[in-house]
Amino acid sequence: MTTTRERWSALMIRALELAEQGRYGTSPNPMVGAVVLDSSGNVVGEGAHRRCGGEHAEVAALTVAGPRAVGGTLVVTLEPCAHHGRTAPCVDAVLAAGIRRVVIGTLDPNPLVNGAGAAKLRAAGVEVVEGIEADRCAELNYKFFHFMRHSVPYVTLKMAMTLDGKLAARGGRSRWITSEAARREGYALREEFDAVLVGVGTVLADDPRLTRHLGLNPNPALLRVVLDSHLRVSPTAMLLENRPEDVVVFCLDEAPAAARAALEGAGARVVSVGDDGQGRCDLRQVLRWLGGAGVSSLLVEGGGEVHWSFLKEGLAQRLHVFLAPLVLGGREATPAVGGAGFASPQEGVRLAVREVRRVAEDIVIVAEVGGV
Repeated sequence: MTTTRERWSALMIRALELAEQGRYGTSPNPMVGAVVLDSSGNVVGEGAHRRCGGEHAEVAALTVAGPRAVGGTLVVTLEPCAHHGRTAPCVDAVLAAGIRRVVIGTLDPNPLVNGAGAAKLRAAGVEVVEGIEADRCAELNYKFFHFMRHSVPYVTLKMAMTLDGKLAARGGRSRWITSEAARREGYALREEFDAVLVGVGTVLADDPRLTRHLGLNPNPALLRVVLDSHLRVSPTAMLLENRPEDVVVFCLDEAPAAARAALEGAGARVVSVGDDGQGRCDLRQVLRWLGGAGVSSLLVEGGGEVHWSFLKEGLAQRLHVFLAPLVLGGREATPAVGGAGFASPQEGVRLAVREVRRVAEDIVIVAEVGGV
């Protein structure tokens, strides 16, 4: 016989499936799914938050349910908001619909919510059940949770490399290490992040556009970030050909004024940050600036030196690696992680592997830094 909690769990899993509909459109908002039951326990409405600025999952589900929601239950992956943002508070809509019970996956870490929604519901006499499939609900929005708690973007390092850990062959050629299917997944990953970052070396070598290719995200604005201590990026670089206002170039204070003026004249934003002690941009200052600009997630597609800098400073939370069944060899071939390297295995960056799977002939490995 199915228990009440098992029933809530099954419905929450359905709500999580619905929430996935917003994977490419809701950021910097969280993905949320909701299911409405009538007073007899029948499903009468489902909804998802699909895009930032659009209706929230609770409102979408309640709209479908209409008057059948009176006396019923709302199952939702994330605590309903109780504040005015881009939309009206969801708690008000829940109360107006006559819902008598709200089942919540996890509380919202946003300081403007963080228990206030659940408290307002309880104060109005609504039964609130918390913590159903909480781990899954939190994992769904891991980037959002990190941003809310730390005010800096969640950082994922994306690498496409050979079996012997090379990003490019001797001489710098890297097309193509991985399969077309793996490259497509990499492009899809770019669609769900607020910003993508590369080092100046990548811009000079490849002259990339760094745009979204697949059309999965309805928002055309992808912030494209370049670390360029001495402003070597050309104002005619391809990444400045389209939406140059979405390009941010970080440099040091002593970068040439003429180069700054040229880039700004091409439409880019140039931001000075401090020196990390080795003649490079201070990544902590970079992340704080991005967080202040509302960037909740950052995909790093840098070269080996950029990857090393993020890992050495403990500023990356996740690695998303595409591993090709290919060996290039060579001391001069570009390693996936460069820099000086750690002096011993004990000093190295320990990873917690979350996922290993195949994409065509390649292997995808997703791992968290330090298991956090």
